[in-house]
Amino acid sequence: MTKIIDTQLVDLQLDVPTKAAAIAALGKRLADDDRLNDYDAYIQNVTQRETLTTTGIGFGIAIPHGKTDAVKTVSVAFGKLAQPIDWESLDGEPVTMIFQLAVPESSKGDEHLRLISALSRNLIHAEFREQLLQAGSAQAVIDLIGQSLNATLEG
Repeated sequence: MTKIIDTQLVDLQLDVPTKAAAIAALGKRLADDDRLNDYDAYIQNVTQRETLTTTGIGFGIAIPHGKTDAVKTVSVAFGKLAQPIDWESLDGEPVTMIFQLAVPESSKGDEHLRLISALSRNLIHAEFREQLLQAGSAQAVIDLIGQSLNATLEG
């Protein structure tokens, strides 16, 4: 089984100026890790989803996502921003961390919702968010979030 997140999908110094650049950079990580069939179609899908409503959920976190045939396998890319960026978040605050989801169209209908739910269960806790912000390595991030995300596929 392919893990939902691995060290290739984590960027602890994501240095981008905009939401679009962040989505593109994390999409490139997904493509470079052979998780996409079509990078451009995936980015278009995520970007289109962003126009419907913001994925900036508050607490400095955004969860952009795409569900499309352009995705090979359920995956999450994580970026900790070098500088906060405006994401038009629900709380009006800039984003410092991004969890970008990639879900194949053929996945069970609620796969992306299960992933968001698994993330949200942890992200509501200030201590957990602080641990993510302080994580000094990709492996530390995976140790924090990987277990709950990878269990989602098995659950």
